[in-house]
Amino acid sequence: MTILNYYAVLEVSSQASQEDIKKAYRKLALEHHPDRNQGDRGAEQKIRDVNAAYEVLGDPESRKTYDRLRLGQVEISHHHSCDVEPADVVSPSVVVGRIEATLRDEARREMLRLMMTRKEFIKSELAIIRERVIQRQGYDTFEDQVVLGRANEGIGLLVTEDMERRKDNLVEVAVEMVRSGVPGWLNKAEAQAQIKQELDGAYRAGWREGYTQACELFYERR
Repeated sequence: MTILNYYAVLEVSSQASQEDIKKAYRKLALEHHPDRNQGDRGAEQKIRDVNAAYEVLGDPESRKTYDRLRLGQVEISHHHSCDVEPADVVSPSVVVGRIEATLRDEARREMLRLMMTRKEFIKSELAIIRERVIQRQGYDTFEDQVVLGRANEGIGLLVTEDMERRKDNLVEVAVEMVRSGVPGWLNKAEAQAQIKQELDGAYRAGWREGYTQACELFYERR
């Protein structure tokens, strides 16, 4: 099973510091720059790979998520390499399920961290949620369905372009890991698009979970 390795692309170890990663990126970007390698298709592909790797590893939080994704895939690979039954092959649902869970958990943590720095925002969100709950059932309580209904609106006020870009980068990495985890399964464009949509949905679900957790931490019944 081929495992996507952005560390190898940047020619650094998985223990490299952020500064070492930045230096390696600058060196490779200069070495394979199109102006220095006109007409060299190999250099064109290399610079694309280098840029993609740095988009993920250059951001500490994205790097943590990437490391967790790789760790999960290595565990799946090791488990199946030890199996002796030839009929026991890697299940696409196992690979996708593991990756979805990792993305969802990372997104949950990201949103929870962000909201814990915006306590006034949480209070204003709880006021809106409380009003909707009382309108719906006549008394105040922490109603999950109402909170989740507000979550997409609230998240829309918090998610930045950088957060969207980070999500997109990690989803692309996850799609590649699904492809390498189950060879031949994502050969068709429609299958890739479907998996990408599912993984994007898992990430957004994590944001909603983080939003809900933050609101629940500050909720006080009146």
